[in-house]
Amino acid sequence: MDKPKARVPRTAAEETMSKFSKFGTVQKQRFAHVSGNGTTFIDWKDVELLRRSMSPNGKILGRKRLGTSASEQRRLSQAIKRARFMALLPYTSATL
Repeated sequence: MDKPKARVPRTAAEETMSKFSKFGTVQKQRFAHVSGNGTTFIDWKDVELLRRSMSPNGKILGRKRLGTSASEQRRLSQAIKRARFMALLPYTSATL
């Protein structure tokens, strides 16, 4: 039987680096707002917020990339589609 290999002691720099996550800590951006009566909504007129949730080609980014819940993602995609219909956002990257 083979013996298990002994662990190599790490340096102080390696010890501190292992405590951080692999992809860094990114602040989760809030898309949904809560109105006065307690309902959650995403404003389709807030073009800059909606544009940050789109790719450079004009596609809507996915839930994993944005970190939104399923209901927030549905509201976000509906708001983007409304803003596109009202000509606040482009359908394609040709006009981005």
